[in-house]
Amino acid sequence: MNWRARYLQQAAWTRGLRKYLFDQAGLSRAKRILDVGCGYGAILGEIPAPAAPYGLDLDSAALTECKIHAPNAALTRANGQRLPYADKSFDIAYCHYLLLWVEDPLQVAREMARVSRHVIALAEPDYGQRVDEPTELKALGAMQTESLRRQGANPFLGGALAEIFYQAGIKIVETGQIQNQDSARPIEDGESEWDVIQFDLQGIASDVEIQKMKILDRQTRENGKRILRIPTFFAWGLSR
Repeated sequence: MNWRARYLQQAAWTRGLRKYLFDQAGLSRAKRILDVGCGYGAILGEIPAPAAPYGLDLDSAALTECKIHAPNAALTRANGQRLPYADKSFDIAYCHYLLLWVEDPLQVAREMARVSRHVIALAEPDYGQRVDEPTELKALGAMQTESLRRQGANPFLGGALAEIFYQAGIKIVETGQIQNQDSARPIEDGESEWDVIQFDLQGIASDVEIQKMKILDRQTRENGKRILRIPTFFAWGLSR
């Protein structure tokens, strides 16, 4: 898997929402902004001046590459459940496709609220509400959901995002589903998406099953009959 390409792809899906939320949270006036789970720097590298960008991740290899793509960022290897920063030391703290992967998403949200005034979860999917058409491809969604569970993720977290913010003591300003995320994806995303699918389905489906689904997916995309919708949620709030 080319994870750098995958993270860039996901960042492209949320670019419009990200600009809106950052503008609403006062990014142009922010002095310090924190990316929790910054990965390879797909978003951190786009943070404009005058905000000083900070990034945190557990993966040391990802941080090494992040330094290339976000050379001005101050990077730290640490766990999001125990952020090594003082209370209210940031203007904005955000995460992107992160909470579904962490052991205790509520604790991460609490820590983000502790260190920052504005807290933003940019994208958390809910595979329990996934829609796959035609019917023959519904099994694909079920297998990907199971794969995420086996990898240690919570594939249903998106639907619980607002409740997590509430329990973390964050006053929600705005939350909801990312609109038109799936329909806005370019058709070429289908091929790169299959890199992820084939990675996910190792040990769950045979190569023959995967190739059959891939062919059907391509055919139905070309004739306009493919529907793939994975509701993905965001939340922006203020720490108390």
